[in-house]
Amino acid sequence: MNILVACKIVPDDQDITVASDGSLDSSRAHEIVSQYDLNAIEAAAQLKEANEGSTLKAISVGPKKADDSKTKKDILSRGVDELYLMADDSLADLDSRATATELAKLVNKAGDWDVIIVGDGSADDYAKQTGVQLACALDVPYVAGATNLSFQEGNLEIQRNLESESEDIELAVPAVVSVSPEIAEPRIAGMRDILKAGKKPQNVEAAEEKPEESIETVSIKAPKQADRKQEVFDASDGEGLDKFVSAVKEVL
Repeated sequence: MNILVACKIVPDDQDITVASDGSLDSSRAHEIVSQYDLNAIEAAAQLKEANEGSTLKAISVGPKKADDSKTKKDILSRGVDELYLMADDSLADLDSRATATELAKLVNKAGDWDVIIVGDGSADDYAKQTGVQLACALDVPYVAGATNLSFQEGNLEIQRNLESESEDIELAVPAVVSVSPEIAEPRIAGMRDILKAGKKPQNVEAAEEKPEESIETVSIKAPKQADRKQEVFDASDGEGLDKFVSAVKEVL
């Protein structure tokens, strides 16, 4: 089978600084693959390894600095055979619909495919909308929250956990599937994998034009930190427990 995995390259949150007005500065942040998408890449790699003769290609859309050698090798060292990356400053901070529109262009350039695997959400916005928007753009079925994924007799066998039960789904391909973070623990690439990654095909291109967005972002700011009272309540007696309940009610 032919597998695609969509991943987002984001600023490392450990490098993001907060200004006095609460605005976020990521200009000096290193670019990394979103943590949720590392789970998706691993799930896709395991699906490829379980089906002999399968291929795995990664697709990604982002600003110009997403075209980073170390980050591209990180993706390709995790069982991915080929990378399709659209890197252009006009693609910075796109909403989910615009991102899906650009990803769909890369899907068409990547050749035949059976399933596209996406992460549960992105580590920056976590809108959880790109997968379903991509399925809509490609006019294929979409299933969210997969915790187990296999390919049997031409169909995808999917398990996912609902609030009170587990659900088994049989899905015909082509399709788009988002996976829960618990589906697979990302592998740690060895030196041999990293060296091989540098020799794998990397298809990097600029945007043809700035995509039309549906959402206008007014501002993104860090929440104000509230001062803590640092009170400790002794729950061993009724009076301490009553004080604790009253303190909780006070802040609700």
